[in-house]
Amino acid sequence: MIVMVEDKSLEIELAGLQLANPLILASGIIGTTPGGLARVTREGAGGVTTKSLGPETREGHPAPNVVKVKAGYLNAMGLPNPGVEEFTRELGEVNLGATVFGSIFAHDSGEFRQVARVMQTKADALELNLSCPHAESLGAAIGARPTLVEEIVSAVVRDVDIPVFAKLTPNVSEITEIGKAAESAGADGVVAINTLPGMAIDVETKRPILGNSSGGLSGPAIHPVAVKSVYDLYEALTIPIIGVGGVESGEDLVEIMLAGANAVQIGTAIADRGMSVFQELNSYFSNYLESHQITIPELVGKAHDH
Repeated sequence: MIVMVEDKSLEIELAGLQLANPLILASGIIGTTPGGLARVTREGAGGVTTKSLGPETREGHPAPNVVKVKAGYLNAMGLPNPGVEEFTRELGEVNLGATVFGSIFAHDSGEFRQVARVMQTKADALELNLSCPHAESLGAAIGARPTLVEEIVSAVVRDVDIPVFAKLTPNVSEITEIGKAAESAGADGVVAINTLPGMAIDVETKRPILGNSSGGLSGPAIHPVAVKSVYDLYEALTIPIIGVGGVESGEDLVEIMLAGANAVQIGTAIADRGMSVFQELNSYFSNYLESHQITIPELVGKAHDH
């Protein structure tokens, strides 16, 4: 049985946003064009996240950019994008029919404010990319420092009228300190986690495979890290958490919500299982809730009941 997004038992409220179900397309997967985002919503996603957008056009790193490895993928895209002005113009021409999270990046608080002001005209919420591990002086280079996270989140929150989520890097000694900095600055929620640094080397050429040498590891290999990060953040914060990292099966989905995720982003699973993964996960989740006689609010964070 395929459960469509009209299933009322899957509806959630997230920082004032109404989603048809907890599944959200992760940034950088399919969402490089508005047309791709529209396709994902037709497949059953409750929300979609755009490719990370900056103040101007950016080419990114040289190819190859993606390589499949054991239990996941390595990517080193380098945040290529057409710039926020061009993307939002294209986005305005498409009716997505789902909650849109606009992912943005910048070098400092001033640039973040600039990009945020443009992105809020077409997005329902913002996702601040403070966690990309393979873009010099961007992403994790900023997001590993609580003071910078607080400064950037505070600047954006003061300047926009839509919910702001901070996407956190796991590549820190204590992710809860970064989460607390985002919360104290006024973030409406956090997204945990982004990819982990990794590398693959070709044994014949004896050189790194990726054009950037190293990249970010995603997929099943990082799922336990994501679950632990969400679990710890749930203990430390009062704002909602969007969990992301290696969610491919219904069991993965339920597990990360038990850890404390209010909603869940799907990324690498699309490469391994195709676009039908959204309907398959929705179907599993609906059946799980019914068979366990539990609602989504009761499920979220239940692993802490001990």
